[in-house]
Formats: sequence, structure tokens, C-alpha cells
Amino acid sequence: MPVFRSRLQGELLAIVLLAPDNEQSLTDLAQRLGAALSTVQREVSRLEQAGVLRSRYVGNVRLVSAETSSPAYAPLRDLAERYFGVPAVLAEEFATVTDIDELFVFGSWAARLLGHAGPTPADIDVLAIGSPDRDDAYAAALRVERRVGRPVNVTVRSLSSWTAGKDGFVQDVRRGALVPVPVSTNGD
Repeated sequence: MPVFRSRLQGELLAIVLLAPDNEQSLTDLAQRLGAALSTVQREVSRLEQAGVLRSRYVGNVRLVSAETSSPAYAPLRDLAERYFGVPAVLAEEFATVTDIDELFVFGSWAARLLGHAGPTPADIDVLAIGSPDRDDAYAAALRVERRVGRPVNVTVRSLSSWTAGKDGFVQDVRRGALVPVPVSTNGD
């Protein structure tokens, strides 16, 4: 996305803006981003000068959070969600998992993505429809966890079970918030 200076900046904004109630240390941000601490420090300083982020110190630890009163907060949050948020990360990490016909975020995370009010969910529930290798699906979920900093629970259902809709779990998921995640067909 050319709006952001770099992929690092986009991912940094996604981490901070999409969890506005959380304060994160520069060290934690650098580890999650796989970037040098000095690089993250410079990006945070730039974004703080722009009024998008704020920092406070506890001893010598710099804690960073979103500046939610900024007029830029909501539009930047939306862009960060669209291009670097959970659906984008899921699409990237599950792209290598074959035999997924459909992929969804469901539950409280999906509800927040759809604009329903509530606290930031503690975890992300993902539904993979098809016949993927479960080890591959769980490995993809672990990669997502590392990138977004939240537990990811992946549930696999066959296409026939999803289509029939007789399973109690499937019925509950269909009644709740459900956000499709674009995936390539069969890992292509």
C-alpha cells in the first residue's frame, strides 16, 4: 500500500492501532516485527510527531499506544486493518495450505471487524472449510499468532458439513459474525 512509508510502518501501525487499549514496549514491537530496535524507535518517533501514536515511560521502558483522539486515528486504523490486519495476515499465511475451499474469521474478532462494539478480543477464531492437512493449518495459525500477537484457534470443517449446515457448531457460526478471508484455491 503506497500510503505507508514501508511495510514495516504498515505492520507497526496495524499492531498498535488495532489494539488501542494496549501499551507495547519498543522491544516487544521490534521482536514482533522482526526489526532492529533502532528502526522501530525511529518509526515510532515519526508517528508520534505526526500525532498518530503516543509514548510514555515507565523507568527506562518506552511504552507505545495509539493516539485515539487524533483525527487520523480512524482512517489510518481502517487502512492498517485492510492491508496489514488479521484478514490480510490470515490470507498470506494460509495461502500455502492446500485444499481450503473457504476461510473465515468468526466470533468476537469477526464482530469487531464488522463494526460491533466491544473490547478487543483475546483470541482469533478461524474456520477452514475443506480438507486441508490439519498440521499445515495449525502451522499457519501459529505463524499468524506470531505476527498478530494473539492466539489463533483454527477449526476445520469439511465442505459437505458446511454446506449441509446440520452440525451444531456450523449453525452457531452461521448465526454469528462471519468474515470471509480470500484464499487461493487449493494453495494455487
